[in-house]
Amino acid sequence: MNLEERCQPIELILSDVDGVLTDGRIVFDNQGVETKRFSIRDGLGVRLWQKAGYRFGLITLRSSQVVRIRAGELGIEIVRQGTEEKLPTLHQVLDELGLAPQQTCYLGDDLPDLPVVRAVGLGVAVSDACAELREAAHHVTATAGGFGAVREIVETILKAQRRWDEVIQPYL
Repeated sequence: MNLEERCQPIELILSDVDGVLTDGRIVFDNQGVETKRFSIRDGLGVRLWQKAGYRFGLITLRSSQVVRIRAGELGIEIVRQGTEEKLPTLHQVLDELGLAPQQTCYLGDDLPDLPVVRAVGLGVAVSDACAELREAAHHVTATAGGFGAVREIVETILKAQRRWDEVIQPYL
């Protein structure tokens, strides 16, 4: 099955956070407060995806107030933090939403993402993901994590579904 065919049934995008929505670096200040850098282009990508009537969610190993804040800004309701094993979490989310794995895209960057990338209809590795994940993925983005990879895959899916022009019409 080619990329365009894999994109057709996608209604849900799930993503790791560190290394996908961020560049993978975690910074702590002298008070122990964690900061992360998010791409504004990824944020618009999430909004465009939601505008198309679809859902976006996060599944991440780490727990962070910064992630809660960013998810709130973007209206992301599916947020699973502190998830040691991502595959059972994927199945829980799909059961809650009544969706099948084939209707799901997952973006990851490292080994903990491997089982989920293999289980969904469109498993995506960011360009700077570990070799094992890039090899297992159905698609590898041209863009690195934290620099617009989420926006890239949103655009790829919506274009394959012939929905891109409709979604960006208000901006033209």
